[in-house]
Amino acid sequence: MTDHPPCRACGAPLTLTLVDLGLSPLANSYVPLDQTTTQDARYPLHARVCQSCWLAQVEDAVPAEQIFSADYAYFSSFSESWLAHCRRYAEAMTDRLDLGPRSLVIEIASNDGYLLQYFVERGIPVLGVEPSAGVAEAAIARGVPTEVDFFGEALARWLKSEGQRPDLICSANVLAHVPDINDFVAGVAVLLEANAIYTVEFPHLLNLIEKVQFDTIYHEHYSYLSLLAVEILFARHGLRVFDVEQIPTHGGSLRVFACRSEANHPEGPGLAKVRAQESAAKLDEAAGYQGFAPRCEDLRDGLLAYLQAAKSEGRRVAAYGAAAKGNTLLNYAGIGPDLIAYCVDRNPAKQSTLLPGSRIPVHPPEMLQSCRPDDLLILPWNIRDEVTRQEAALAERGTRFVTAVPRIAFG
Repeated sequence: MTDHPPCRACGAPLTLTLVDLGLSPLANSYVPLDQTTTQDARYPLHARVCQSCWLAQVEDAVPAEQIFSADYAYFSSFSESWLAHCRRYAEAMTDRLDLGPRSLVIEIASNDGYLLQYFVERGIPVLGVEPSAGVAEAAIARGVPTEVDFFGEALARWLKSEGQRPDLICSANVLAHVPDINDFVAGVAVLLEANAIYTVEFPHLLNLIEKVQFDTIYHEHYSYLSLLAVEILFARHGLRVFDVEQIPTHGGSLRVFACRSEANHPEGPGLAKVRAQESAAKLDEAAGYQGFAPRCEDLRDGLLAYLQAAKSEGRRVAAYGAAAKGNTLLNYAGIGPDLIAYCVDRNPAKQSTLLPGSRIPVHPPEMLQSCRPDDLLILPWNIRDEVTRQEAALAERGTRFVTAVPRIAFG
């Protein structure tokens, strides 16, 4: 490994560090209970920024095939607020593009059919592309045709040869998960024809920096995206960004609208707005990224101080949500079962396991009633409102709800 690995997008040496989180296990590598004596494999988790194309990224410590395997445990449909977001998107895009029975919507990384199901409900033909067989099976079972494969230029050319002509290609929170980001975008460019559009959603790097959301950094998130970096990347493959929407999901995301460079979509008002915000934050110079690491250390130290104080006071702390972001946070802070008694999650695939690295046991949410905690640390802070609503009975019995990002907060 060299001191300055090459940028995955343009090949320039990566000399600027955003934050080095040390060695960490794969965020979604939950440990079966019959493997409690094994050791977690740990890999470097060092985020750097390219000063040529401004793509923030971590190294390919682990092949994508090892992360997004058949037993990959992330199912999108377990978040009610996310499903509501997807339903609204399907309604808006159906109206905006006048989609109907003769249209086609292709989603890249379609997971368990969480989004495409809402187009199916409207009688609009769909096709999902999903590399993880387990979640793809769930999508097929709910009536969403799914191609089980990694998306890239080769698959796009095959789909085109099979007569697939999408009016809309969409992907949400997937562009960051792609190790060969040029191959992915080249595939999108192959499938787009005439005025067809591509929408892509991703957590905004500007929010990651300003709100100290370093826990969204983990190995399967190969890249951390700004509008600036995406425009440069897309232009390399003959695509043009023509509009941007700022949306609240995942702590603040962008929904980017792109088309072929020669398409006739006019620029929307969101584009100039976000460009100006990123320019003001100096995301086009090194100064915009320097000083982030000490703020991460302060957050970590604040979380540890809270947990140690709770332990000394005899307060039982449990965690809600066996989320990847939570695993980054717990491992960076060196937190284990001595500080957090257990974790609960609604996803059966994560229950009766141990969190990677921290080895905190994961139970169904019913555990909160039979073994009520004094404090409930909500690890996926982006769904805090959803969790507090679902578990309102706990608050009535005296449990405090806690989040750690961007600082310890109660209530």
